[in-house]
Amino acid sequence: MTIKYKVLGLVLCLMLAASLSQAAGKFEQLYVYKDKGFRFNHYAASGFMPDGKCVAINDRWTDNCGDSRSCIQAKYDRDCSATGDGWSGVFWLDPANNWGDLKGGINLTGATKLVFMARGEKGGEVVTFKMGGVGYGGKPHPDSDDASSGPLTLTKDWKEYSIDLTGKDLSHIIGGFAWVGTAKENQSNITFYIRDIYYS
Repeated sequence: MTIKYKVLGLVLCLMLAASLSQAAGKFEQLYVYKDKGFRFNHYAASGFMPDGKCVAINDRWTDNCGDSRSCIQAKYDRDCSATGDGWSGVFWLDPANNWGDLKGGINLTGATKLVFMARGEKGGEVVTFKMGGVGYGGKPHPDSDDASSGPLTLTKDWKEYSIDLTGKDLSHIIGGFAWVGTAKENQSNITFYIRDIYYS
């Protein structure tokens, strides 16, 4: 009986420690994408904006992915979007295809930044990266906040970027990651690559 109670006491202590850690705002790294098939990836690249006609992604790309086994090849068809809305992009959502109609989402409270690696195929590609903001404008379960990198001009070499999340309400985030290209900022079709997308 004594051993049983000691084990129970240890379990209760561990539960209390975990609770205090969460209350203190500590956050363990959470991946949106590390490698294709990585068991701890979160969110699904399912939000093709505005209608999916002018973008394409291949999340199994293996050529020149730096230290990763695979990376994401992303294509923005500027010619296509220039005759329409003038922009296109892709959102990683939870669950897939959820634009705020379902509760879904992940509590990212405690995270201080969204980190990712990116490079352009030629260099000079202009892309905006963001998180959150899904469901604004009347959906029943909108994201609790949003943040953006602003337009970034990519180089041919891999470079690490981050989006500051200090002070953001991250309690309910459906839109874990997104990229957007615009016809105004790009004078031709662009191809670029992304890897190691995570919250920390």
